[in-house]
Amino acid sequence: MAVSQPTILVTGGAGYIGSHVVKTLQRQGYGVLVLDNLVYGHRDVVENVLQADLVVGDICDRALLDRIFAIHDIAAVMHFAAYAYVGESIKDPVKYYRNNVTGTVNLLEAMVDADVKNLVFSSTCATYGVPSTVPITETLPQQPINPYGASKLMVERILADFDHAYDLKSVCFRYFNAAGADPDGQLGEDHTPETHLIPLVLQTALGSRESISIFGTDYPTADGTCIRDYIHVMDLAQAHILGIKHLLQGGQSEAFNLGNGNGFSVRQVIETAKQVTEKPIHVIEAERRPGDPPVLVGSHEKAKTLLGWRPQFSDLKEILSHAWVWHQKRHGVICPPVATEMTGGQRCPSSQVLVGR
Repeated sequence: MAVSQPTILVTGGAGYIGSHVVKTLQRQGYGVLVLDNLVYGHRDVVENVLQADLVVGDICDRALLDRIFAIHDIAAVMHFAAYAYVGESIKDPVKYYRNNVTGTVNLLEAMVDADVKNLVFSSTCATYGVPSTVPITETLPQQPINPYGASKLMVERILADFDHAYDLKSVCFRYFNAAGADPDGQLGEDHTPETHLIPLVLQTALGSRESISIFGTDYPTADGTCIRDYIHVMDLAQAHILGIKHLLQGGQSEAFNLGNGNGFSVRQVIETAKQVTEKPIHVIEAERRPGDPPVLVGSHEKAKTLLGWRPQFSDLKEILSHAWVWHQKRHGVICPPVATEMTGGQRCPSSQVLVGR
C-alpha cells in the first residue's frame, strides 16, 4: 500500500495489540516503523505477515532511539512496549518500574529532543484498582493495587508533566480486557506464558490444556462468577487511529477508557466457547482468589463523544469466533477466516487470571 499519511513509530508493535494496530495503520495509509525487543513480540508477524519495517531494540537504549529519530521522519509515537503480567509485577516490581517507567521516560526525552510532540499511550484500567462503582468512568479515583497498574499510572502522570513543560501531547487509552483476533485470520493472541481467560479456554477446547479453572462461583452476580468487560482487539486498534488523528490535528491531551460497555461472566465465556468450538471444555471450580472484584465494566462514553469511537465487534460469540479461527491456524489446524464486515487492546484483572495490557 502506498504511504499517504505520516510515519508512526510503534513501540511494542510485534505484540498482540501492537501488531493489530500496525495492520490498521497500514490500511489507513500511514507509514509504520516497529521497535520491539522481541522478548514477547513475534518477529515473523512483523516481517512476514505485516511486512513492516522492524528495528529490534529496547526503549531503554537511548542511543538507539536517537538514531531512529535522526534517520526517520517520525510524526508521532504509539507506545505499547511494556511488561504486563500483574503477578510477575508483584514478585519483581523493579523489572516493571525499570521498563515501564524508566524506559518510557527515556523514550519521552528522546521525543522531546527530536521535536516529536505526539504520543498515544497504552495504559490500563488496572490504574483504577478496585473501583467503588461500575461502570468505570475516567473521573473515578485511580488507586492501583499492584506494581503493573502503578507503573502505568506513573507514566500517565509523567505525560501530564511533559505536556505542561514541553508541550508533548498524549492520548492515554485505559484498556479493559482485550480479546479476539484479526477477522482476516492473520493475527491473534499468542503469549508465552498465556494468562488470559479466552485463549486459555480455547486451548482447552483444542486439547492442549486439560481443563480451565473458575476461581470463585459464589460472587453476587447472576451465575456466581466474575464479570469482566471484553473488548475486541480490532476495536482497540481503531481507537488508536482516532487517537493519533486527534493529536495530529492539534487536539489536547486526553485519557479514555476503552471497553465494550457490557460485561460477560466467566461461565458465559466458557459456554459461548463451547458453542463456537463445538468441543467439550472441562471446567474445574476453585476457591476465590484475593483481589478479584465481582464486576469490572467500563464506560466508553468519553471516547464516543470526543473521538467518535464505539465498538464494532461487541458480541461475545463474534469475539470468540475470531479468536478460535486464529488459535486453530496458529496451532496447525486449517480453517477459513470468519466472514465479517469491518467498519474500522492492562486491561483489568479477569477472573481467570490477573492480566495486564
